[in-house]
Amino acid sequence: MSWREDALKKCLEKIKRNIEGIGEKFPHVAYEGRYNNEKASFWTAGFWPGLLWLLYMEKKEDSSLKLARRLEERLDEVLDGFVTLHHDVGFMWLPTAVIDYKLTGNPESRIRGLKAASHLAGRFNLAGRFIRAWNDDTAAGCQGWAIIDCLMNIPLLFWASKETGDPRFCQIADAHAATVLDAFIRPDYTSAHIVRFNPCTGEKIENLGGQGKGPDSSWSRGQAWAIYGMAIAFRETGKGEYLEAAEHTAEYFLSHLPEDKVPYWDFRCDLKERYALDSSAAACAASGLLEIAGLVKEAERKEYYRCRAGGILKSLYENYADFSADTQGILQKGTVNFPKNKHINVPIIYGDYFFTEALIKWARMTNIF
Repeated sequence: MSWREDALKKCLEKIKRNIEGIGEKFPHVAYEGRYNNEKASFWTAGFWPGLLWLLYMEKKEDSSLKLARRLEERLDEVLDGFVTLHHDVGFMWLPTAVIDYKLTGNPESRIRGLKAASHLAGRFNLAGRFIRAWNDDTAAGCQGWAIIDCLMNIPLLFWASKETGDPRFCQIADAHAATVLDAFIRPDYTSAHIVRFNPCTGEKIENLGGQGKGPDSSWSRGQAWAIYGMAIAFRETGKGEYLEAAEHTAEYFLSHLPEDKVPYWDFRCDLKERYALDSSAAACAASGLLEIAGLVKEAERKEYYRCRAGGILKSLYENYADFSADTQGILQKGTVNFPKNKHINVPIIYGDYFFTEALIKWARMTNIF
């Protein structure tokens, strides 16, 4: 058995064990071996059900389907309650309702996915051609904020267009991706985390630091979102500039990795801050690299991206994964928000998700996002 096969086998076994331990919770980060429980409206609510669907997809594990479906139904209070919805509806309903519909044909799941897509489309700022981030309770004057993370939500819009035949969804997704390319991606192919626009005129005002070290730094998970999101934008539109951006942002990520191929929380952080790592950024980037590998035409480029993704995944498997019963988390040493001293070097549920997704993608090039 290869290390990749062993890694996937152990991930699936751990997800199955966690069914009893985590149950109907919405985890985010783990402390002392146990995942916490967030409100259903929290942006990471889709990743535990997403892991359950990955288990079902690979093993047809009935218990994972039943629990994933119950969690999906619990999210109805958020979807229909409306007021707590935000830009991350893609992260919440792609790995729950949309994958449910794709795998089982559940008509209620289709409706949930389309409701979420309609909400995301409703956040589009026409003047600035971006999808607004967060809500008014986040910060004063944030009506013109957009974030790199949202590039990973636009697959919900691409799916909705294909599902309904209505081009408006994909037009919004394409416009947002074009704005990211123009306003977020710098000449050195690093990405800003937050960009502030004038919400009335659409004019770009400035970059904001967000979860990176500063406005002009290179937050490693944001760089991973850019790699993966730009690859998806190319996959869905065929526009070469998106693939070019995906490849260039990937090269920056790869060329700035430390020896063990797992980045610090920010590529431009100070030496004294390099104790804070982000395994979740590595896992997301690896899955994005495999996405690129499936899109480029040249055989040598395909092999290059698969090899680089494999190097990251192997390091995660050998150095950061814990498959024991001592912790519910799979990947250790993820960092959520270093500037706010929030959740540093801990397991993060989306790190586990993207690690498992990438291992499955390596085996048979499937995707949810």
